[in-house]
Amino acid sequence: MGQLRKAMRYADIIIDISHERLDRSFQYRIPEALEASIRIGSVVAVPFGNGTRTRQGFVVGLSDEPKLPEEKLRDIVSVNEKKVPVESQLIELAGWMRHHYGGTLTQSLSTVLPVKKKVQRRKEQAKKPERAESAKAAPPLNPAQQHAVDAFRGDYEKGIRKTYLLFGVTGSGKTRVYLEMIEGVLATGKSVIVLIPEIALTRQNIERFSARFGDMVAVLHSRLSDGERYEVYERAKRGDIRIVLGPRSALFVPFSSVGLIVVDEEHETSYKSEQVPKYHAREVALQRAKMAGAAVVLGSATPSVDSLLCVKKGEYQLLSMPERVESRPLPVTTIVDMRTELKEGNRSMISSLLREKIADRLQRQEQVLLFLNRRGMAGFFSCRSCGHVIKCPHCDVSLHQHRDGILRCHYCGHKEVQPKTCPKCGSKYIGGFRAGTQSVENLLQKLYPQVRILRMDADSTKHKGDHDRILSQFAAHEADILLGTQMIVKGHDFAGVTLVGVLAADLSLHGGDYTGSERTFDLLVQAGGRAGRGERRGEVVVQTYQPQHYAITAAANADVNGFAERELAFRELLRYPPVAHILLVQIFSGAAEEGQAAAQEIHAAVAAKKGKRLSVAKPTEAMIAKMKDRFRFAVYVKAAEYDALVEVKDEIEALTKEEPFAGRFSHTRIFFDFDPLGMF
Repeated sequence: MGQLRKAMRYADIIIDISHERLDRSFQYRIPEALEASIRIGSVVAVPFGNGTRTRQGFVVGLSDEPKLPEEKLRDIVSVNEKKVPVESQLIELAGWMRHHYGGTLTQSLSTVLPVKKKVQRRKEQAKKPERAESAKAAPPLNPAQQHAVDAFRGDYEKGIRKTYLLFGVTGSGKTRVYLEMIEGVLATGKSVIVLIPEIALTRQNIERFSARFGDMVAVLHSRLSDGERYEVYERAKRGDIRIVLGPRSALFVPFSSVGLIVVDEEHETSYKSEQVPKYHAREVALQRAKMAGAAVVLGSATPSVDSLLCVKKGEYQLLSMPERVESRPLPVTTIVDMRTELKEGNRSMISSLLREKIADRLQRQEQVLLFLNRRGMAGFFSCRSCGHVIKCPHCDVSLHQHRDGILRCHYCGHKEVQPKTCPKCGSKYIGGFRAGTQSVENLLQKLYPQVRILRMDADSTKHKGDHDRILSQFAAHEADILLGTQMIVKGHDFAGVTLVGVLAADLSLHGGDYTGSERTFDLLVQAGGRAGRGERRGEVVVQTYQPQHYAITAAANADVNGFAERELAFRELLRYPPVAHILLVQIFSGAAEEGQAAAQEIHAAVAAKKGKRLSVAKPTEAMIAKMKDRFRFAVYVKAAEYDALVEVKDEIEALTKEEPFAGRFSHTRIFFDFDPLGMF
């Protein structure tokens, strides 16, 4: 530990970054004269093949050890520091992601760099005009919108690049503000990346952006083929397009000069990747903007507590829009106590009040949106009579129900036998929740025989175009009720919806992880925001077994600041993110005994370094203990500083590559998840 670090004398270089095998690198010596100039992402000239021919390459790795005998290695000829291609920046970004989130550099490169795929070129269509001529003249900005635009443009014109949190209530016109900001950035010759969290939001956003910017806009999403995706990348690289909309992967579009990155609905958990590297798009957006000298705008009606804390620290600038456009009122929200419904003999998923209000809207030929909150439904144990939830006595999260009849905490390993009656009130109505959109649809058809229902969930949106088809039908009033899961409450604008019903609000409240209250607050406010966006004021009915919970009462009043204050106090008390940080070490093994032993050895290695900076919980089985014949275990590590957990990650990676660990646990794989947003 006390020795000076050796100089990096060797570089791994990729010659053709469009090749499908991104790990096909070649090692070269770094001449002493070039040592200060070489870093991950550097563009270099190297001898390649026979003779004296040189090729351009990109540095993807540095080492102090040769992989081949010295006599077989050749020297790097030069470093190009003048005209640096965009690929260099993306490779540097991949290096940052590998360090920040773990995994291999190859995995980060595969995430960041487009892989060339053969694609049959489509016939060139007639070019759209620079600005679509069918577009209506936009109304003038209201004072709050104008203030946000002026604040951004004033900084941008002065060369100031900040991160802004655009906090606007549902229906306040955030997209219009984005468009105005983007126009100013495009005028400077820069390009813009706009992140949107769901494929279901693509249609409305594309319509608005295309109406404003015409053929300068392209979209990326998961339903595109590899060829279609690569074609968008090539058009961006050539400068044929200037704006790209899409989910996480849009961050890596090879624009040579990015001026602005917008992260719409920045609170969304879908911005966190579930594949290695397990990056958060909001964090990577900030890093790419820093590298490119760009501004970042984070927008939401329910900002994440992470972003609100950054505002509090002065790291982000807050831009507020507290009113809906045209001064439309926010909906009236009623909380229904489902414990009372049960006492009165109603055991169904729909309360008496919600039934009456649905019937009223159907009679008035207005539309209804019913949101079944299924998040986290796979485990928590609660009483329907009194609302009591069985929680971990150490971590203040709900215990998770396993098939063996044991309730477990996945943060500390605490476990207990699931009770047959409620320990608080003695009721027999205690257990897990089992209901889906299909059963709710059947109930609705019995209650209202003539009703026209559209269902939007994972089953009804399996095929390309399903999202757009369902949303278009509902927008055209071809259905009275839109019933669905989370995808129906995010960002949609249906003028005919005057009633929103939230079924089972508690499910996200007790998903077994520390983010449950925040997720519930976000979903309820976003769901309620779909009501009353037309001429008539909307109503929201929230059904819950815990009507006094601060997430539910704050959501009913759209009280973002009040909720954030309570939630951050809770996170501070138990040292949860963003106040502190968590590293989840994920252990996968083909043999249960081997996986458990590996988890225990990793735990022991971290515990040996435990001090004031770190705390480590005992190894525990994952929420799903076995998947695809792989046994899964978890070790949770907490620290006040993120960098302390990066050091832990590096030490665990080193441990697992060395003997005797590597030999003893040859069927075991280790992965890392920083500040996980759900249960593993």
